[in-house]
Amino acid sequence: MQSTTKKRVVVFGGGTGLSNILRGLKRYPIELTAIVTVADDGGSSGRLFDQYNVPPPGDIRQVMAALSDVEPMIEKMFQHRFEGSDGLKGHSLGNLMLTALTTITGDFARAVEQMGAVLNIKGTVLPAANQRITLHAELEDGSIITGESKIPLYGRKIRNVFITPQDVKPLPETADTIKNADLIVFGPGSLYTSTLPTLLVQDIREAILESAAKKVYVGNLTTQRGETYRYTASEHVQALYDHAGAPFLDAVLVNNVEAFRRMHNLAENEEPWLVENDLECLQALVPEVFVQEIASLIDGTVMHKTMEVSDLLMRYIERT
Repeated sequence: MQSTTKKRVVVFGGGTGLSNILRGLKRYPIELTAIVTVADDGGSSGRLFDQYNVPPPGDIRQVMAALSDVEPMIEKMFQHRFEGSDGLKGHSLGNLMLTALTTITGDFARAVEQMGAVLNIKGTVLPAANQRITLHAELEDGSIITGESKIPLYGRKIRNVFITPQDVKPLPETADTIKNADLIVFGPGSLYTSTLPTLLVQDIREAILESAAKKVYVGNLTTQRGETYRYTASEHVQALYDHAGAPFLDAVLVNNVEAFRRMHNLAENEEPWLVENDLECLQALVPEVFVQEIASLIDGTVMHKTMEVSDLLMRYIERT
């Protein structure tokens, strides 16, 4: 008799890439948890931290919107960003609501939980820590850059990233959620400023390495100036391993670059710079490599196909 126990899926990262994947995964009868970076220091998030000393809500807001099950207008309102020239300029309503709830409850994680109930989210959202994390990067010339928003501006190769405070603790339930997962998914998103910051929290990193869950990295589609310019797929994976301290992935899902170029009549030497699949190197790092047509081109932006990626992840978990 087949078990009716729901599969437990944990997804790491931040930003638009993670949100796209979650929109697909929330359709499935699974126990879904998103563990989201709180290292953002730019724009609305940075200003709210400076004024109210709350962890940056921007990535959390995007993930909650992706997991919400409310009327489309409510989600659109939650994501609305104010324009104009007054003090509200640049702030999104969702960021302000999370800041208000943090002030009311006195606790950011509690505010996220309460907002999740308001938005009727499908799953659980856990900030990587219940306080702001500051991200630093050591560049190839040895210089140190402080601040997530500043790191991509220097245009030099990143040697490694690290966080302060280094002894920051995740929420008490986070480690158990990771250790009890059936599938752990990393990315996609900005490698050094969205995906890696969660891995740098020691208790989270140790829980990932100890977990018996299958671990999959959904590869980025394009390289990013200031972070991963002209990185190959294996270089993305190697950066994950270097910061984790050990190889830990069971599989990687990458786009069929050749098919994508043919479909959209793109030349190799023109932007967007697609992540090249150096398969021989990739297969030496990861036991299973899946090359699939998982990218679309929308208004000049290369994006993951939400439903195709989530379907592939679900088929993978069902056979493991």
